[in-house]
Amino acid sequence: MATHINQNKDPRGADGGGTAHSNYTAQRIGNDHGNIKFGHIHKDAGTTSGVMLETTDSLHHITLDKAGERKGHTISVSPGDTVIEAGEKNTVDQTTIFINAVNGDICLIASNGKIRMQADDIEMIANGVGGNKGNIVMRAVENIKTDSKKFLVNATNFYRIATPGYAEIAGNSGLTLYASLIRGVTDACSSLRPDITAGANTVIGLKHKLQVIPGE
Repeated sequence: MATHINQNKDPRGADGGGTAHSNYTAQRIGNDHGNIKFGHIHKDAGTTSGVMLETTDSLHHITLDKAGERKGHTISVSPGDTVIEAGEKNTVDQTTIFINAVNGDICLIASNGKIRMQADDIEMIANGVGGNKGNIVMRAVENIKTDSKKFLVNATNFYRIATPGYAEIAGNSGLTLYASLIRGVTDACSSLRPDITAGANTVIGLKHKLQVIPGE
């Protein structure tokens, strides 16, 4: 049987300043296993849930917030695993799980673990327009490793591989370089023209030292 719960009877809020939520129609239906709450006010007193489904310990819950700081939020909290399985009756050419953020970002965070993507094929597409969009950025504190039969890179305008440390290119069967002009620099040279350039970098050679200075 539904239980009628009044919270924060003072309509000005718990602090008298109108910041805390209050309602007079909140209801709870539940037993020793779980609850369904309508109009539940969260502990922060700043958000009201339209519908909340929770276990008795409150650690496992789903809430559809309707007012306050998290208005329009749908929040699912699991103290254990969250498993989504779909598509048993679909065909291989159908889109089975679709996630679309109409505005804003999508964040996948594993605070103390790994993020794995596994599929027959994986496609990453950045189709933004403009210098600040259309980019794919990969950063790693240690290593970025690839292991495949072929590694193909196609840049329509420019590509660069640079390091302030040691670099190595190895081809056990062979190595082919094609260009209208190839410039090679080694610190075995006693002197070099200071204006030798490679892309956006200026290369200055000394007898026992080679420096790569970023250009403008």
